[in-house]
Amino acid sequence: MWRGLSYLKNQGVVSFFKKLWTVVAGERSSHSELGKKLTKKQLEEQRARRFEKQICISILVPLYNTDIAFLREMLDSVVRQTYPNWQLCLADGSDRDQAEIEAVVAQYQKDNQRILYRVLEENRGISENTNACAQMATGDFLALLDHDDILAPNALFEIVSAYNETGAQFIYTDEAMFERRITRILGYNLKSDYAPDTLRSYNYICHLSCFDKRLFEQVGGFRSKCDGSQDYDLVLRITEIANHVYHIPKVLYYWRSHPLSVASDISAKPYCLAAARTALADHLARVGLEGTVEDSTVLSTYKIRYALKGTPLISILIPNCDHVEDLRLCVNSILGLSTYENYEIIVIENNSIDPETFRYYAQLEKSDRVQVVYWKDTFNYSAINNFGFQYAKGEYILLLNNDMEVISPDWMQEMLMFAQRDDVGAVGAKLYYPDDTVQHAGVILGIGGVAGHALKGSRRDEPGFMTRLQIAQDLSAVTAACMMIPRRVYQQVHGLDEGFEVAFNDVDLCMRIRQAGYLIVFTPYAELYHYESKSRGYEDTKEKQMRFSGEVKRFTDRWQKQLDAGDPYYNSNLTLKREDFSLR
Repeated sequence: MWRGLSYLKNQGVVSFFKKLWTVVAGERSSHSELGKKLTKKQLEEQRARRFEKQICISILVPLYNTDIAFLREMLDSVVRQTYPNWQLCLADGSDRDQAEIEAVVAQYQKDNQRILYRVLEENRGISENTNACAQMATGDFLALLDHDDILAPNALFEIVSAYNETGAQFIYTDEAMFERRITRILGYNLKSDYAPDTLRSYNYICHLSCFDKRLFEQVGGFRSKCDGSQDYDLVLRITEIANHVYHIPKVLYYWRSHPLSVASDISAKPYCLAAARTALADHLARVGLEGTVEDSTVLSTYKIRYALKGTPLISILIPNCDHVEDLRLCVNSILGLSTYENYEIIVIENNSIDPETFRYYAQLEKSDRVQVVYWKDTFNYSAINNFGFQYAKGEYILLLNNDMEVISPDWMQEMLMFAQRDDVGAVGAKLYYPDDTVQHAGVILGIGGVAGHALKGSRRDEPGFMTRLQIAQDLSAVTAACMMIPRRVYQQVHGLDEGFEVAFNDVDLCMRIRQAGYLIVFTPYAELYHYESKSRGYEDTKEKQMRFSGEVKRFTDRWQKQLDAGDPYYNSNLTLKREDFSLR
């Protein structure tokens, strides 16, 4: 087994960030755009800028036995902010060195009355200590800062700028992890825009978070019952009610890794994991979703097992042209391995010529579960599936290539639990090549000019960038090689666009589903082998290449605005030239 995954399972995702981000950023980190400092001119321009809404941001920092050197660095980073309308609220629950801490803070207060300091009578725990900070706050927005971390000098400026542009009530940024000195960057956490299913898998939002103080008061502040994962709990509760959650794809927060920090090792704090499960369970209850919270395959990430609503019929549509052994393997794996029982298989025959194919059809049709329907026109993947849909009786449609083999017995349940949610329009599965490398773990818009498969070629047991190969998450698109869609959604968007005969029909379908207001979910818990390209071959003729170019143009003409804006579930600091999530 890959040694990195073993480390991740044993030490937890937060600790593993340090190693994972090193792999992602490597030696390029100090030379990338992310590592560049703002010039003196840029800093001065920001200090001179006045916004229409010059909101006050109260920064909440609970102190506890804070290292004096770390304290000074944190204070310096706040004092040096280019945006002037801030307030720093320090609540000190230390049980040692408190006099020294107080003396350092007093030095800074001499030059800055925006720094408030309060000594707590006792250490009440992280949640109540932070609530004490909030009680001191008079700002419009609250920002969370750990006592040993550092803000980029333009952090508040960027947040206020984003607020003035969007009116968002919850704003978060990218972050970097460093060790000892801020110049020793271990790596970057480059996040997607708001993605509720990703957030339910783990707290990817993390630092820096800033939100309307009224929302904080509305949800009742931090809850001690979730100490250890109190930030996660708060993020879940506030994002549930915020009018808009906005992501700034800039590194504006520096997270210090040292022996006493959570960033160093979460495995020594199992109460953090229990608190996260509590936070998620409470979240499900608040938003009206029935399900249970389980630990996922990677420590400190989570899997929600949504309760199934009955056993609705699932119609599996499988287009086929000869390649009878592939089809036989596919159908046998469905019939022999699937634990979900209420399904039908519709094989859509398309111009086969091998007599063995038709003999196999005759065998299949003896099963009550299987029917074969005949498409007699030329090959058009979209038209063939739309034709097969006419024969489907199921409440859910499962598009499936004929060169697939089911691996996980509960694959249909794993997809159905998401597809049954009112806010989900399509669900994709995790697909492997025969050599156990990843063929599909979701689609990223813009890679290669149109779209590419996330982390294609990774080993099956790898966590992937920020564990994305091992968690359920929201994405812009998933492949129709294995895609489940509620019947009502398929009808609402009028199925596959038959102008896309071969390529991009599934990406276009997902884009139209998202345009209709639904989420696209990828689940790694439904697993299949995909013997890709056996049925259609490659774009190796002039005719095929011309057709492909036409489909590229059709897609870009329709979705150019979205391509220009960038994939909201990717990060603009990551490459569009490769599928490995490396830096641009």
